[in-house]
Amino acid sequence: MNDPAQQHARTLIAGIGNIFLGDDGFGVETVRALSSHRLPDDVEMVDIGVRGVHLAYQLLDGYDTLVLIDATARGGRPGTLYLIEADEPGAVEPQNALLDGHRMSPDAVLALLGTLCAGTGAVPPRRTLVVGCEPDSVDEGIGLSAPVAAAVPHAVRMVLDLVHVQAADRPADARRTAAGPVMN
Repeated sequence: MNDPAQQHARTLIAGIGNIFLGDDGFGVETVRALSSHRLPDDVEMVDIGVRGVHLAYQLLDGYDTLVLIDATARGGRPGTLYLIEADEPGAVEPQNALLDGHRMSPDAVLALLGTLCAGTGAVPPRRTLVVGCEPDSVDEGIGLSAPVAAAVPHAVRMVLDLVHVQAADRPADARRTAAGPVMN
């Protein structure tokens, strides 16, 4: 017998960032590039940009896996990609005010989600992955730096590999019954 939770497993891919701050727009640009690829039926994709509160509320709809795509400064060479498995939502204390909709980092979104789930009885994603890219510059300006722009196609491949592997691990009937892709 199939696990009912597996039958409705869905993945949300969310591009995060501010396109007016140079390389901070990495997540948004990567989601834009992903939009030309076919995704499994149980995968939704959204351009969240700077609307972190919106992301937290959308996650209340029930997703098994969340893939965040964002600029991620970790001290590497600009354009370096990282795949990070995040702890459970709510485990990280946010650095910014929780309801500042234009300055919510992914950890703040996950903390808010933990609070919302506790209050509503919703279940947070079982797994949260961050596909991050080391920025070169997050100064005011539109457009990615050369090393970060060059990393976008590699990030697209990384995300596609992640969602196709996850889809292959689910039972075929679960993939057929899940919701189709949504692109904003």
